[in-house]
Amino acid sequence: MSTTEAPVGRLVVCPTPIGNLEDVTLRVLSTLRDADVIACEDTRHTRGLLDRHGISARLTSLHEHNERTRASELVQRIRDGELVALVSDAGTPLVSDPGFALVRECLAAGVAVEVLPGPSAVLTALVASGLPAEHWRFVGFLPRKSAERARLLERAEETLIAFESPRRLAATLAQLAEREPDRPLAVCRELTKIHEEVRRGSAAELAAHYRESPARGEVVLVVGAATRGEDAHGEALAAVAELIDAGVRTRTAAAIVSRLTGVGANELYRELTASKR
Repeated sequence: MSTTEAPVGRLVVCPTPIGNLEDVTLRVLSTLRDADVIACEDTRHTRGLLDRHGISARLTSLHEHNERTRASELVQRIRDGELVALVSDAGTPLVSDPGFALVRECLAAGVAVEVLPGPSAVLTALVASGLPAEHWRFVGFLPRKSAERARLLERAEETLIAFESPRRLAATLAQLAEREPDRPLAVCRELTKIHEEVRRGSAAELAAHYRESPARGEVVLVVGAATRGEDAHGEALAAVAELIDAGVRTRTAAAIVSRLTGVGANELYRELTASKR
């Protein structure tokens, strides 16, 4: 008597091109051909990639507005033995793209999750920037509010990578140039596309360029680590002293300035109390 084993389903995370449709791996194409269903951010966008490579597949949308509901449906399909491929519009899913809820639900349900290597705007920009790659951090899109953006940039102790709107790029660069004009940067625009541009220079140089020539297209900003010189430390101490003179308690003043500057609150508190002795 022969028995037939039930098919084993799994989720496969498939990176897709960030611009040039040729930048897709053979493993990803094979998975997309074999998939019972492809969960994608925008079915029309993914259809263009599939048509380019002669692939016919069933698509279902998975985006920020339906991901939690759709994730449960897809997990059940995987449990039933189906192969589900996950793609985003460009690059690796979950990296500033949908997919996190689906992966988490798959792991919680004990179903297999396989991740394929492939294109990433983050890594492409980092390598192209010429800035140190030993320690780096990706923060997604930079905050819209100037104060929040300043805190994030000034506290970066490693190379920082961020997405930025071309409409806000000039203002962000001007803010960096005002505080640290010599800070090294790279603006990576339209990566892997026909009009790709990687412009490297100081904050002051790039701020001047994009003030006169506004950026277009998708932008990845790579920022060198912030400098923490004596001037910045001294300014932080002076700010704490001003708050204390205004009636704020020393520890509270140190905590406020620390949040704004990134200088350690305990360090500021110790130095201020020591000076009083």
